[in-house]
Amino acid sequence: MQEIERQIEIIKKNTVEIIEEQELKEKLKRSIDKNIPLRIKYGIDPTAPEIHLGHTVPIKKLKDFQDLGHKVLFLIGDFTARIGDPTGRKETRPVISEEEIRHNLSRYKEQVGKILDLSKTEFVYNSHWLAKLTLEEIVKLASIFTIAQILEREDFFNRYKSNKPIFFHEFLYPLLQGYDSCALKADVEIGATEQKFNLLAGRTIQEAFGQEKQLVITMPILRGTDGKLKMSKTYGNHIPVDATPDDMFGKIMSIPDDLMEEYFSLLTSLDKTFFKKMIKDNPREAKGLLAKEIVKEFFDEKKAEEAERKFDKVFKEKQIPDEIPEFAVEKGEVSVVDILFNSGILPSKMEARRMIIQKAVKIDNNVIEDPYIKIKVRDGQVLKVGKRKFIRLRVK
Repeated sequence: MQEIERQIEIIKKNTVEIIEEQELKEKLKRSIDKNIPLRIKYGIDPTAPEIHLGHTVPIKKLKDFQDLGHKVLFLIGDFTARIGDPTGRKETRPVISEEEIRHNLSRYKEQVGKILDLSKTEFVYNSHWLAKLTLEEIVKLASIFTIAQILEREDFFNRYKSNKPIFFHEFLYPLLQGYDSCALKADVEIGATEQKFNLLAGRTIQEAFGQEKQLVITMPILRGTDGKLKMSKTYGNHIPVDATPDDMFGKIMSIPDDLMEEYFSLLTSLDKTFFKKMIKDNPREAKGLLAKEIVKEFFDEKKAEEAERKFDKVFKEKQIPDEIPEFAVEKGEVSVVDILFNSGILPSKMEARRMIIQKAVKIDNNVIEDPYIKIKVRDGQVLKVGKRKFIRLRVK
């Protein structure tokens, strides 16, 4: 009984909801008595090549289960990605090509391996069973749910109410995700709170197919660097797991102060009492520690300390970084907007003009205010955009 309580305490940390906790105790007891690990499922669709810090919240929970001796089934939704998860969407998600899926898949294992022990992780692909389903089997699957049940989902309900189209293939998504649990005989499925409907569909489908229902564990959604929306590449507020140590450190330092407690709690193993007091007493020092702890986890202590040193050099000491990219320009007068765009430091000329108007562009620490200005570049001048982007100009 003591071992069950120990495991439950570890499993419950940072979770939002466990459905049902009594079932968890029963499954753990059977697992311990028979020395058979629980089968823990987590799924992710390869719709983007990057895994970001938001993804790591449920993945860290997988690591907890892994450390407790249970079996992790990391599900790659290479089939469901072709449909597109409608969760949280105000409109139909565009269909992703098989070529994009293959490209994104090639990078997943390396990124996941920064958290999980890959030697103890089984990667499974839902195309292996979903692609083989017959029409008869799909009809049987669809008969488990009513249209009214599907429309209870908040995202579907809102789209239906506002007369935005819902395509039939989107209704199939939660059914197929639920069938994944059946195919894998999952004991536990982990996902973000917004995935609750899909996770519960797994329980319903398992029961309909005569299996024991999986437990559902929902995890909190990490907000992005803007401090408002969930972390997502779509919103441009994400911090990729495979970012450089310097970039990861800088992006964490850019988050609003009121996000610190959330990030400490979900992304580090530091004591809550300790970091709460530190945030209150010295927010700047607390944020530096937060950035250092997160970078250390994905790289190592030496790289975290080096990233901190470089950051302090630029922001505390107002110096130019040791290593900055160079961009060659022609002799004579050149448009600053053209330099910003052609060098790749900004994605468009419109964005370049916007940054100049906001007085966020400097050359050798002199603010550029005219978005249409042309300058005569001197070799070695440093162009700075915002707080963290630098480029050294070379005259051809």
